[in-house]
Amino acid sequence: MRFAFFAIMFLFSIVVNAQDKEDRLAQYRLGGGDSIRISVFQNPNLTLETRVAEDGAITYPLIGRMALGGSTIAEAERAIARALESGNFILEPQVSILLLQTRSAQVSVLGLVNRAGRYPLDTVSLRVSEMIAIAGGVAIAGGDLAILTGERAGKPFRKEIDIAKLFDEKGHAEDIAVAGGDVIYVERAPSVYVYGEVNRPGAYRIERGMTLRQALARGGGPTQRGSERNLKLHRRSANGEVQVVSNPKLDAPVKPEDVLHVGESVF
Repeated sequence: MRFAFFAIMFLFSIVVNAQDKEDRLAQYRLGGGDSIRISVFQNPNLTLETRVAEDGAITYPLIGRMALGGSTIAEAERAIARALESGNFILEPQVSILLLQTRSAQVSVLGLVNRAGRYPLDTVSLRVSEMIAIAGGVAIAGGDLAILTGERAGKPFRKEIDIAKLFDEKGHAEDIAVAGGDVIYVERAPSVYVYGEVNRPGAYRIERGMTLRQALARGGGPTQRGSERNLKLHRRSANGEVQVVSNPKLDAPVKPEDVLHVGESVF
């Protein structure tokens, strides 16, 4: 029964993903650099693989040069069919276009990645995790938060994505498909600062679930002159003011931009 359940769920995910891909294909608009295959039912001599020029035009048999840039695949199919019929070349032509490769659409990956830049969408099924991988992955100083901005259905779109959770059991739903013009920004990892009588003072990346005790350990722990009993935590409040807490609980969680000072032992 358990195997059957997972088999059904697996098949369901395939169907959902296939439908999602079809929906994105239906919305995709052709542009310069895209490779397409055009075919006409029962007219194999009109089958053509071509690349859309930078001005959005193609050259097609019988018709000549025509503009397809900015059209959806369905609109381009209808445009070619109308041109074939109005020229009295074919009666009621059935035209189909297959998108082979997308080059016109580009996604910008910025922030703390190893190779920030603009990357072409070679397919229409690339997701956020794949685009970050294409950009060389998250840099050492990069955090777990990526911000995706763009446009969906003609409206501004923004989504915050927890990169680490994309690989959880249920994280696939958050790994959404990107579209041309999208921008992915990977934020810098939040830091905690440890100074004073510690062996390795400095700024340290805040890991998930990190406590003040663990932050102190990252700093090498107190020196021989230092003491865990003489700690001060500098933490910025919601209104922006810095509050100082003496001898905070070491098992308390660290917050971004915390500053932990280790003082000298009083003995």
